[in-house]
Amino acid sequence: MRFVLFLLAASLHGEELLQVRRICVEKLNGGDTAGHMRDMIITAIQATKLFQLTENPDRADAILRGSAEDLIFTDTFQTSEGISARTSIGAGSNRGSMLGRGIGAQVGDSEAQRIVERKHEATASVRLVTAEGDVIWSTTQESLGGKFKGAAADVAEKVAKRLAEDYLKAKGAPAPVSAAK
Repeated sequence: MRFVLFLLAASLHGEELLQVRRICVEKLNGGDTAGHMRDMIITAIQATKLFQLTENPDRADAILRGSAEDLIFTDTFQTSEGISARTSIGAGSNRGSMLGRGIGAQVGDSEAQRIVERKHEATASVRLVTAEGDVIWSTTQESLGGKFKGAAADVAEKVAKRLAEDYLKAKGAPAPVSAAK
């Protein structure tokens, strides 16, 4: 019964998603980079050619809301290992006469490693909301970036790709196959 209700809810949201033609992307919550991420998401959604984007929320069929963050940080890993052994034997003196003897040995080995790595991570959690406030679509995407693409651009493309796939699935059309992941 629960599964049937989930399918019914998913199909209802799919029908609502199909009614969306014009989207307004609100200012995203997050750090200083949220504005930049918003611009990248707008560009990526526009590139799908499935929706008209507007800056006027009164003209929009749905509002894209959420949060985004694009962080650059340094990850440091430090380790140190060592082993050491020491032995010593000695002798002393007796009333002015010197009886000196001694044996000593020492062994040691140590190794230290420090790795400093610059990392770039972006995340976005967004939802598409109707004028009545009903959430009809949502996604959370994250990326560490790639060889030829920054983390923020990758997340923006993932959001747009997921929206396009879900829209086309609701429409009953096959999702476009992309060569790049």
